[in-house]
Amino acid sequence: MSSATIKKIIPCKKDQLIKMVLDIEKYPDFVPWCIEGKIYEKNESPDLITFNGDLKVGKSILNETFSSYVSYHKETDKIIVTNLDGPLKHLKNEWHFKEINNSTQLEFFIDFELKNPILNGIMKKSFELGLNKIAKAFEERAIQLYK
Repeated sequence: MSSATIKKIIPCKKDQLIKMVLDIEKYPDFVPWCIEGKIYEKNESPDLITFNGDLKVGKSILNETFSSYVSYHKETDKIIVTNLDGPLKHLKNEWHFKEINNSTQLEFFIDFELKNPILNGIMKKSFELGLNKIAKAFEERAIQLYK
């Protein structure tokens, strides 16, 4: 399995950043290797937003679709993502948001394993580089939209 945690201060309000992270249909506009994002079966209550989401990632004809269950817990400002279907054997992804003045402290945790052991081995070698590139893309997008 591959896992990592990233902690950053992003110069935008917490609610703005949460809205951006939940809008996976916009990911192809700024997330590296993301070709398409779709949301299904969205439900909202006073304390919880849930939906199923598909992200198609890759390049050209070499791509995979990851299906996940996303839950945003409003009271704790936490987004939890778990795997439903696709090339992942296991996925646990958590986003924690804490507003500090007019900025947001974002803590992002991911732990996953691909079903294909060969691809899993390749992914482990480039995982940190790819994760940092994606984290930078989220930070730059938030600055572009909200600063």
